[in-house]
Amino acid sequence: MTTQSTGSPISPLRQRMQEDMLMRGLGPHTRQDYVRHVRNFAAFLGRSPDTAAPEEVRRFQLYQHESGVRPPTINGTVSALRFLFLVTLRRRDLSRALVITRYPRKLPDVLSVEEAARLLEAAPGIKYKAALGVAYGAGLRVSEVAHLKVDDIDSKRMLIRVEQGKGRKDRNAMLSPQLLELLRLWWREGKQRGVMLPHGWLFPGRSRTDPISSRQLHRAVQEAAEVAGIRKRVSPHTLRHSFATHLLEQDVDIRVIQVLLGHSKLDTTALYTKVSTRTIHAVAGPLDRLMALMEGKPPPG
Repeated sequence: MTTQSTGSPISPLRQRMQEDMLMRGLGPHTRQDYVRHVRNFAAFLGRSPDTAAPEEVRRFQLYQHESGVRPPTINGTVSALRFLFLVTLRRRDLSRALVITRYPRKLPDVLSVEEAARLLEAAPGIKYKAALGVAYGAGLRVSEVAHLKVDDIDSKRMLIRVEQGKGRKDRNAMLSPQLLELLRLWWREGKQRGVMLPHGWLFPGRSRTDPISSRQLHRAVQEAAEVAGIRKRVSPHTLRHSFATHLLEQDVDIRVIQVLLGHSKLDTTALYTKVSTRTIHAVAGPLDRLMALMEGKPPPG
């Protein structure tokens, strides 16, 4: 799998790996990432990866660490090379040489309800206000927002149909009356501007035949945060984090939130219990109980 210029033929090894990924249902983004990671490994070797030795795999990972490659990228490379070694090459000896990098998981930044309102109000135009409203009001990932189509909005059942989300899974997201009204405002303006095609993208990009890009949504969020005077590090995913946290603070069952977010594991959703201020404030501290007993008052909680 050597590095190739545009228009050059694909190597047999790369073609076989592409076929293996396709047969196992890996999504297009995952396939692109895997090919990119394997190409980087081939560039390090200076030859095809099928000729690698376990010690060279070890030296490549050491090179990544010494070069300051971030742990998520290192682990993404491990996933790609494991697929190549185990599935395509059937070389368990090479796979055993790979090491996953452990790193502390940081708590996500979450907006308050008031900050979320200010951010949406500061969005640069009704299209972005509606798009960011979907990210916050339905908890969608930025790629899911970008690839919504007009027909995905089911106003009769008050649902948003998310097709082929993360893990290539379909699911239904919630559609509140306020979010529906916001989307209708954008739909009417989009129709007047001639950018809304029948059965087309809900949020067209620069061309009405293409969806809005994730980069455009990131830029819109950062611009809105600056206008709103929000100093936290904000991205479209911050709105998804805020959606989950605010639902948790409204006493929505965490398993319901798991379904709405499309999480496969409850452990992933449980992260939001660590950032929910209401969850933290609801706990009576031991000092408060002690002081109450010393003062002859009933203990709190």
